[in-house]
Amino acid sequence: MFTGLVEGKGMVVGIERKDQGANLQIKPLFSLNNLKIGESIAIDGACLTVTKLHKETFEVELSPETLLRTTFRYFQVGTEVNLEQALQLGDRLGGHLVTGHVDTMGVIKDKKEWGSHTVFTFGIPGEWMRYIVEKGSVAIDGVSLTVNRCLSDGFEVNIIPHTARITTLGKKEIGDKVNIETDLIGKYVFKFLTPWLKTGLTEDFLKEHGFW
Repeated sequence: MFTGLVEGKGMVVGIERKDQGANLQIKPLFSLNNLKIGESIAIDGACLTVTKLHKETFEVELSPETLLRTTFRYFQVGTEVNLEQALQLGDRLGGHLVTGHVDTMGVIKDKKEWGSHTVFTFGIPGEWMRYIVEKGSVAIDGVSLTVNRCLSDGFEVNIIPHTARITTLGKKEIGDKVNIETDLIGKYVFKFLTPWLKTGLTEDFLKEHGFW
């Protein structure tokens, strides 16, 4: 489990294609705390397992599913990524609950400067918009952000200067693809309610029975 509070950036220094998956070698551009083989780490929002440690780098394995769902298929040597180690019990939960299980890819549709801040508009496949709510949370390349507003085919977020500086989002441009993880709680609520909605459950029914 993660919080979406990126600790710093890393750089892809090696890519090895393996069957239908791949191995990535990452060089952190900051000091990671006691990284161990077997532990989870979020790379651009995807939860991966550390498989090897070297003096200045570490390695992770990418499954075919990870390559299918994420932007990792476009990585090259020199690509910068966001890094976050797993949440420890007792830590402050400053962002939101992020599993590191990327739902889909989005694309930057617009980027505007608003004073020292940056407003991004992201487009995502329509079926994932049901989990995006105004003032709710979303993880973009592993960064916990608040949704400013929802659009018909996407949503807007505001990036403060600090976030732009310590994450890769500050260098993103229109047309770039990103990893999207929608809100975990929203997905569970939708799944639990869907069978009831199919039975004709409506707002009027809830009011009639004292639930509103």
